[in-house]
Amino acid sequence: MMANRDSKNVRYLLPGIGRIVSRFLPQLRNQKSLLLTSFIGLIAEIALHLLEPWPLKFIFDYVLVPDFKSQVSEFPLLSGLTPFTLVSIFAFALVIVVALRAIAAYFSVYGMALAASNILTEVRAELYSHIQNLSLSFHHKIKTGDLITRVTSDIERLRETTVMAVLPLIANSLTILGMIAIMFWLHWELAVIAIVVFPLFIFATTRLTKQISGVVKSRRNREGLLAATTAESLGAIKVVQALSLQKMLEDSFASQNRQSLKESAKAQKLSTGLERMVELLVGIATALVLWRGTHLVMDNHITPGDLLIFVNYFRIAFKPMRVLAKYMGQIAKATASGDRILEILDTIPDIRDTRGTRKAPSFRGCVRFENVSFGYESTQSILCNISFTAFPGQRVALVGASGGGKSTLTSLLLRLYDPTTGGIFIDGYDLREYKLQSLRRQISVVLQDSVLFAASVRDNIAYGNLQASESDIKTAARLGNAHDFIMKLPQGYETILGERGATLSGGQRQRIAIARAAIRQSPIVILDEPTTGLDNESERNVNEALDRLTQGRTTFIVSHNLKSIQGADLIVYIEGGKILEQGNHQQLMQNAGRYAAMYALQSALDDYSSANSNQIFNKKLMKS
Repeated sequence: MMANRDSKNVRYLLPGIGRIVSRFLPQLRNQKSLLLTSFIGLIAEIALHLLEPWPLKFIFDYVLVPDFKSQVSEFPLLSGLTPFTLVSIFAFALVIVVALRAIAAYFSVYGMALAASNILTEVRAELYSHIQNLSLSFHHKIKTGDLITRVTSDIERLRETTVMAVLPLIANSLTILGMIAIMFWLHWELAVIAIVVFPLFIFATTRLTKQISGVVKSRRNREGLLAATTAESLGAIKVVQALSLQKMLEDSFASQNRQSLKESAKAQKLSTGLERMVELLVGIATALVLWRGTHLVMDNHITPGDLLIFVNYFRIAFKPMRVLAKYMGQIAKATASGDRILEILDTIPDIRDTRGTRKAPSFRGCVRFENVSFGYESTQSILCNISFTAFPGQRVALVGASGGGKSTLTSLLLRLYDPTTGGIFIDGYDLREYKLQSLRRQISVVLQDSVLFAASVRDNIAYGNLQASESDIKTAARLGNAHDFIMKLPQGYETILGERGATLSGGQRQRIAIARAAIRQSPIVILDEPTTGLDNESERNVNEALDRLTQGRTTFIVSHNLKSIQGADLIVYIEGGKILEQGNHQQLMQNAGRYAAMYALQSALDDYSSANSNQIFNKKLMKS
């Protein structure tokens, strides 16, 4: 289950950053050289930033206001130099300081940007891999579009914020601390006046940042729903247009879009309010320092240059404090994105390799279901005490009314789910003793709606066995009755297919799917309604290919067409999640039970349909 995160914690300035950083420590360690370079550049930039106003102080104290030089002189070596020499030295020093600071800032920002890109590239790869391995139960509960948003824009937001907000925030915070130390060194009273606004600033930013974070996280979730709605409607565009659902979906999208806009405006309002509040506090503090500092200068307690240092530090320090409100808004958004990423990474797959699992040996193909029960939810039972055995090389047909649990059985065999009770055994060993990849690699699957990828025909076949040679691919295509039509495609095996194989007919898609299954050379094959919806010619080609594919292999066939499975070695009739009958065709017909009744009904319907078709054909023939 996803971790339930408390977004109401008010004791932070950088919401959740510590949690995100700690989660990505392994990736951070991989970039320690770049991060160290960036940190050294950052420290150098801060030191030079603190040094930047000092040449101007010396010009004031030793050139523009020389009367203070004899009264409050801290650098007697400068007393014998001419004003022109002093101005030249200090002007040149200012250029050197600014140039060095620019170089340090370059290495700091570039190093951090490169490290952030490398780290988040690894995080994105880990996130994608983790999503791929999460159980089907997880994928059934979460929107695909929302997952896509987390993999793409949430990761990108984290990367941008690291460079555009987190690094400047760290630099500015350390700069402010350094400036406070120097201000105390120059004159403690002015320093106290300068920092009196900090508690108010921290209180305001903490309170408003909490609100910003909550609004932004809600908006990110809303954007995930928008992406999910878009992906769902575009993925089913044929159905949407056929049922004229455009207006309904547009209204739903518009409603969610308006809500996202409201949340965005609210976050912007809070962020802007924080910026204006900071400006007011800065103005008050500056006025107080100028008022008291002028009196101190007139009483010869500090020099005009010292007061200039204070004012410059205010300009340097409180400018980032103004921008800090914007930084906090950006960091709040990034933290919301980080939380969404961590929610996925912290989700533990229901089906996974555990300690003690081993690589599956080459299977002979003896499959035994022993008192298997299963439900997608704890209160919902799909299968109840299923027990039967398929011996090596046998063809087992799973038949019965829709919703009885036939396809669920094959999902359990693939270990897409685990039984609630009971066990499934291959060659005498429980599936849960084997590593997932080594188990699934020895099972081939052909589904009713076989999915092809937007890649070449060659690649789609080779996905069944990534180590397959060119000869293996063509042999599998011939076995699947696909080679001839593939060679007629524009680029043959190099032809790029549309998404989900949309550029091919249903029969062609199935034959490529059979070739993909054949290239695995698996001892166990699952066929789930592979010929449903095909025309007679396509069905004949697909059946020929399936016969060759399943030769000598333990085969599970899910089908509603009872005539097509008469030759099965074992027929298992499932209804309401229970096995009501099992045996071969002759035995079940002799039992005169549910199977026999369904077979008789299908035969009668087929005869009626055939007779009706002949009558229509004869009438057309007579008219012609």
